[in-house]
Amino acid sequence: MLRLLAAAPDGLGVADLGNALGLAKPTVHGILRTLQQVGFVEQDHTGAHYHLSDIFGRLGESYLDPNELRSRAINWADSLASRSGEVVRVGRLVDGKVEVVHHVFRPDDSDQDLDVGTTLPPHATALGKAVLAFDTSGAARPRRLEAYTTRTITDPARLAEELATVRARGWASELEEHTVELASIAAPIRGLGGLVVGAVGLAGRLERICDSKLRHRPDLISMVRSTAEAIARDLREDT
Repeated sequence: MLRLLAAAPDGLGVADLGNALGLAKPTVHGILRTLQQVGFVEQDHTGAHYHLSDIFGRLGESYLDPNELRSRAINWADSLASRSGEVVRVGRLVDGKVEVVHHVFRPDDSDQDLDVGTTLPPHATALGKAVLAFDTSGAARPRRLEAYTTRTITDPARLAEELATVRARGWASELEEHTVELASIAAPIRGLGGLVVGAVGLAGRLERICDSKLRHRPDLISMVRSTAEAIARDLREDT
């Protein structure tokens, strides 16, 4: 039920939930009542729809120790960097920004700065969009969408559309929205119960991340998604 509500920012009614889960209305009411009591679910002003509460939306920021996320991601992130030849980062939402908990250098022996502990704007990076899209409460969405380049999304309505696309296809992209001549791809990492606890992504120059028509390369998208799934499996198996 929580997964269904997480995928429906506008909320769902009792009948919708019952039909989707194959449950009788009294059973759905009972489950919803319990979820309301623990603060995970709220009703809208009409009382007809239910949605995840802000408290539940923030669980992804706090319930998993960042060191645990990093330790489970290290081997998979290192492998992704080796296979793609690009910078790889693992991040999570903290106070409305994306904190980098693990960073793998591009494997070409060039001078690079370690990003662990730094923060990235969630609306202007693929890593950020991959986690922001699943914060269905909207609590972590930036109130002010700062422009970093001429391509940065600064319109809230357009950002909402972008995040809906991320939820629908399961991965996020960025094209010169944070840094000119750079692009990135990221996918959400799901922990216990399917809750998104972070994201893994790669970034590099446009000509390496995209094809001649500036479309993100399918092979890199596949690598990133499979890496996120592998990290998620490790997290669930040890929970």
